[in-house]
Amino acid sequence: MPEKIINASYDALVIGGGIAGGEAALNLANNGFKVLLVEKDLSIGGKMILLSKVFPTLDCSACITTPKVSEISRHSGITIFTGSEVRKIVKKSESSFEAEVTRNPRYVIAEDCTGCQLCEEACPVLVSDQYQFNLVGRKAAFIPFSIASPRIAAIDIENCTLCGACEKVCPTKCIDFTQKSEAYHLDIKTVIIATGFKLFDPVMIPRYGYGIYKNIITSMQMERQLAPTRPYNTILRPRDGKVPDRIAYVLCTGSRDVTLGNPICSQICCMYSTKQAQLLMGTLPMADVTIYYINIRSFGKGFEEFYDQAKGMGVNFVKGKIGKIKEKEDGNLILRYEDINENIVKEAEHTIW
Repeated sequence: MPEKIINASYDALVIGGGIAGGEAALNLANNGFKVLLVEKDLSIGGKMILLSKVFPTLDCSACITTPKVSEISRHSGITIFTGSEVRKIVKKSESSFEAEVTRNPRYVIAEDCTGCQLCEEACPVLVSDQYQFNLVGRKAAFIPFSIASPRIAAIDIENCTLCGACEKVCPTKCIDFTQKSEAYHLDIKTVIIATGFKLFDPVMIPRYGYGIYKNIITSMQMERQLAPTRPYNTILRPRDGKVPDRIAYVLCTGSRDVTLGNPICSQICCMYSTKQAQLLMGTLPMADVTIYYINIRSFGKGFEEFYDQAKGMGVNFVKGKIGKIKEKEDGNLILRYEDINENIVKEAEHTIW
């Protein structure tokens, strides 16, 4: 529990430090407003900073995001709270709000941390790395990822054994296990909510086998393998570390499904998967990539041309609904699907989905 409440005032409170929240904060600050940017994660940049490329131009995502994040971090008119949460907002009038914000401890004195990662090397505790979407491990003392902003270490106190190894090697003695959360009471004039999106959990569709069969991964796990800051030097399937040669994408997972409470198209997975398919064709030129879809929604500028380009590269698009996925002894996956064009049930074997 926080020991005391800190009072502060800002012109604007921006909730969410992703690309949208960061851009909003920057525009406000450039116009002379005093801005507080609150991000629940340990780094600003959101999910975009973790992507490989953007469609349909295939520009480097990190190359777009990193300069923007750097500009936000250095702006004198923006105060950044990472690892923080907005607990409550009360509207007093049309241009007056009160907010309660909790700033959680990193157990590292931010001003003294040099980002040397010696604490990470010394830490004996290994846990799943959420920034690599659990494809690999990280230490309990860690920097979130290589291009994180701020590049400051944090201690995962829930998994830390308090062995003191990080304290012994820290050259600036910035490890501080006595840190407590800080509570802020804010007076603000406007609020911008840019909290981004929450990824669908495919465990909610048991027939797809996610969480049961190791070679079934999410699109963000594949994204991390395609990104410059990826965990491996190439694309590997999780079960045995082999390079996949028959890759399948199942679109509309979690959308256009009334049984899941979401009958609406996501408007993203068609082009997003097509982007990944194009990148995979470049990374693994001998691989077969198949996209199973209900309808292709290539509605944006350049999207139809991007879709045609993928077909020209050899990506196989199958209009079909997946009924069930099962695993063979060698880890390969059998997809049972309805071919909508031919109106028959078929099966296909893939090495990763």
